[in-house]
This record gives sequence, structure tokens and C-alpha cells, in this order.
Amino acid sequence: MKRTLGAIAAGVMALSMATAAQAETRVTLKSAKAASSYYQMAAQFAEAMKVGTNGDVIVTVEESQGSVQNVMEAMVRPGNYVFTSPPGLVGLAQAAKGPFKDRPAEKFAGVRALFPIPSLTMHFVMRADSGVTDFPGLEGKTILLGKGSFGASEGEKYLKLFGLEGKVNLADAELSNAVAALKNGQIDGFVTAGSWPAPNVIEAAAGTDVNVLSLSDEQLALTKRDKTVIPAGTYSNQDQDITTASLSVVAFATDQMDDDTAYQLTRTFWEQKAKMGESSSWWNGVAPEMLANITGKIHAGALRYYAEAGFPIRDDQR
Repeated sequence: MKRTLGAIAAGVMALSMATAAQAETRVTLKSAKAASSYYQMAAQFAEAMKVGTNGDVIVTVEESQGSVQNVMEAMVRPGNYVFTSPPGLVGLAQAAKGPFKDRPAEKFAGVRALFPIPSLTMHFVMRADSGVTDFPGLEGKTILLGKGSFGASEGEKYLKLFGLEGKVNLADAELSNAVAALKNGQIDGFVTAGSWPAPNVIEAAAGTDVNVLSLSDEQLALTKRDKTVIPAGTYSNQDQDITTASLSVVAFATDQMDDDTAYQLTRTFWEQKAKMGESSSWWNGVAPEMLANITGKIHAGALRYYAEAGFPIRDDQR
């Protein structure tokens, strides 16, 4: 009798463990380099999923060397694979262009968007005593662009687009030295890209009077980037909105993810966004209007949530 009861108890325990395992959904999130803000965002998102679903969804964050790797792995990663990337890069993969030129485009056809995350936002930060309040004023000034980053290449591109190539002195230094160089007067300004509010811009504005330049509508059109408005008061002594260019970044999955999981991830993200913003203000810049920057298709499960929430979705995104 004791043996029978023991066997029954063991069976019940095994059944409950199996049921719990079935109820738990595991998701892999391919993010960015471990030292980057986007890896930190991924960790925050993973925690938000755990809290927001009472442990029903467990997200494991994987380090990545960049968005190209993230998109490339969408060819071979099964099931609940989520990754971050600019939408344009996914478009290149689906057209077998750029870094995906020799890859089979059909392998990327099933990539689907879930929700936007903080954009890579351009900041042209100038010492207030340099007198620079617009881009023509950069002529003859010393600017630090940094090396090898998106912000550096994008900043160099904008100087060319705005007729400033060869008219600006470019400091030969790393972006990590920008704030110190600005404060001690070695440079007139620096260029950086990242989610806003950007930590290095906060640091610069806290110790020095700075102007963060705005782009005109014409300049924004030349960049062929998305428009971002950084509200007044984001940085110290910033009394007006800053209009600038940004590269949208989106969380993607594939159509191998079932609709219920995509729905749960998307709903929980938006429900937990305000809570995440209390500890990291870059989440506060994410808004439903940013869905307009998604090119390509949105996952059917995410679309279900957006229909419930009344978020704006275009026909070409369905």
C-alpha cells in the first residue's frame, strides 16, 4: 500500500512538473554587445516579461555583434527567436541586397515585426559659448565625431549633405573622450547617436552650457532618416524641443512564432513600458506613433493586440 501511494505521489509530482513546463514559454532574444545600452534594454525587457506574465514567459538574452548577425540568424533559428534590428536591414535581407547579397531571400521572408524600441537618435552637441545654434554655424569649428560607430559615420554623412565637408575641423579622438574634451575647451562640440536621453549628453549638459542642434525639415529629408522630437527639458537648460534624425530599431520575430506568444510579448511590452521608463527614461520615448516607422509585415499576434489597443497600423503592414 505504501509503495502504491508513493508511486501515485511521484506520478502526480511528475505530472505537475510537466504541466508547469508546458505552461512556461521560453523566448531567446538576440540583442547587442554586452557593453551597449541596447543589451541593457534587452535585460530590462526580459525582466519586464517575467514580471508582466507572472513567470509564464521567460526571455533569455544573447549577446550579439550587431544587427546584421541578428538578422542573419533569423534564417536558421527556430521557434521563439526575437531579435532587434533597424527595419531597413530586414528589408535588405528580404531583397538579398547589401550584406545579404549572396543569401537566399526566401529564408528571410518570414521575418515579422513585434514592436519598436528606443531609436538610435542623432545628437549634435555644441558648447553654448561657441555661438553655434544651427548647422551653417559649424563652419570653422572643431567637432569630435569618434570612429567606427553609427554616430560617427552618420555625422560625417550629414556634414557632406549639408555642404560642410572640409569646412569643419574634425578632432582625432575617441567618442569616450568627448565630454572631457568639451568641458576643457579642446573641442566646440561632438556628435553622438543613441537612445535618448543619451548619458553622455546628460553628462555634458550637467557641467557645461550646451546647445543640441535641431534639423530643419529640408535637412531631415536629406538624411532619409526618421524624425524624432526630443522634448524640452530632457537635458539641462534645454528650453525648446529638439528635432533630429533617428534610425528606428524594432523587435522582430518570425512567422515560426505562434500568434499567442507574439500577442503576449507585444501586449506585455506595452503594458510594462511605463514601469521600465521609471528606471530608464529611454523607454519613455517609445510611442505608438513609432509603429509608422516599421516597414514590412507585423506579426499576426502583434496585430491582434494593436487592433485591441486601437494603435495605428497601415494596410501594407498587415
